[in-house]
Amino acid sequence: MVSGAIVLAFLPLVLTFIIRYRYYFVLFYRAVLVRIWYDCKTGLSREERAFQYVLTHATPGDPESILETFDLWCSTVEFISNIGPKKGKIMDRILSEHCPLNVLELGSHCGYSTVRIARALPLGARLYSVEMDARNAAIAEKVIRLAGFDDDMVELIVSPSDEVIPKLRSEYGLERLDLVFMDHWKKCYRNDLQALEGSGLLGKGSVVLADNVLFPGAPNFLKHVRKSGLYEWKIHRATLEYSKGIRDGMAELVYQGIK
Repeated sequence: MVSGAIVLAFLPLVLTFIIRYRYYFVLFYRAVLVRIWYDCKTGLSREERAFQYVLTHATPGDPESILETFDLWCSTVEFISNIGPKKGKIMDRILSEHCPLNVLELGSHCGYSTVRIARALPLGARLYSVEMDARNAAIAEKVIRLAGFDDDMVELIVSPSDEVIPKLRSEYGLERLDLVFMDHWKKCYRNDLQALEGSGLLGKGSVVLADNVLFPGAPNFLKHVRKSGLYEWKIHRATLEYSKGIRDGMAELVYQGIK
């Protein structure tokens, strides 16, 4: 009777906990458990499975079709942490406002955001997309070319971001970055931003977008942004891509330089 009474006493707390964090349980199921199941069942990586779906359902040479097919797969089959359609529209608007010519993407993953950026760039623009995982980079390369973008517009660099940034001027001939999109390891955000500041590639008006700064979060990055005094900045609040009830946000920084 005592043990039963204890169980009954804690039952409301357990139910409250489950209800409060139900969206996180759903995310864990979709992002981890489903992935493990399909990994074992198919012998393919999650990114390879996504590409196979895109290859068989999207229209080659049509970036919008590629993105829509990715969104459908990520919403209904397996979770992948792309920027997604909601925050993607915010990025689309920023790209339209600034018309950047030289763009750096840190974290190609499977090529979704690369395609989303490339389709919005003006004539003559060039996108340098960095991905450290060679297997994911191979998928991103296929997705980018399937969407119709060649090497002249999108250059995929397979290397860690901290090794690429110091070489952007000497090896890639860059003098200025008009826009940087960060969607790689969140723990790298601050160090990579500081490396970009030290490189001299950020000029007045250069834009830095950083996804997932609230979930999973990039507190050291945001702390640096606040304290540096180098930026005008804000956070575009939204929910986590392909999820409900999990708050997230994308940071938009506009470089002002040392005042």
